[in-house]
Amino acid sequence: MTIRIVLADDQPLVRSGLRVLMADHPDLEVVGEAATGSEAVELVRDVRPDVVVMDIRMPGMDGIEATRLITTGPATARVLVLTTFDEDDHVYGALRAGASGFLVKDMALSDILAAIRVVAAGDALIAPGVTRRLIADFAGPPRSHLKRSTRLIEGITEREREVLTLVGRGRTNIEIAQDLVISVATAKSHVSRLFTKLGARDRVQLVIVAYEAGLVTVPH
Repeated sequence: MTIRIVLADDQPLVRSGLRVLMADHPDLEVVGEAATGSEAVELVRDVRPDVVVMDIRMPGMDGIEATRLITTGPATARVLVLTTFDEDDHVYGALRAGASGFLVKDMALSDILAAIRVVAAGDALIAPGVTRRLIADFAGPPRSHLKRSTRLIEGITEREREVLTLVGRGRTNIEIAQDLVISVATAKSHVSRLFTKLGARDRVQLVIVAYEAGLVTVPH
């Protein structure tokens, strides 16, 4: 099945480069390009893509607000955010807005394409290097926008709490199964129940809950 993609970036060179690179992959099709957040929102409504590759910093409406409007609207498109390492605050805002993951602009092409495919398949993706930075940043002293509270995870079992903690650390289902000495199917089952109990749309939102509930900590 072909994955329909919208590229949203205010730099024509970035959009052009991604479009040319994706042209060599028959399962990826760029169905539209936008230079602003508002253009991206309108384009998603018109062409109904599977994935939007979204820059954060664009003139007018930024990528965070565009992501919020896309993910809360009728469209089923999933958003992958484009970022650089010095934009962690913006990345976190985009994830809270409903993005299914984020890409670093200097990532290898193969990693970027793999990320698009992962998100299109319904999973969520957080680049490992940036995950470490986010954990270090947001698992430290709480900020005004990060009000930690165990109320966020009321109603989950002790085992689910363990699974949520591991999800917050960026562990895959296979790694969770290994860590807890359970089957992969059981790990998936726990993650699915967490989606339902916590009202999370995808794995990224579980990571956010883990941060906000204070389950993820970093040695200092």
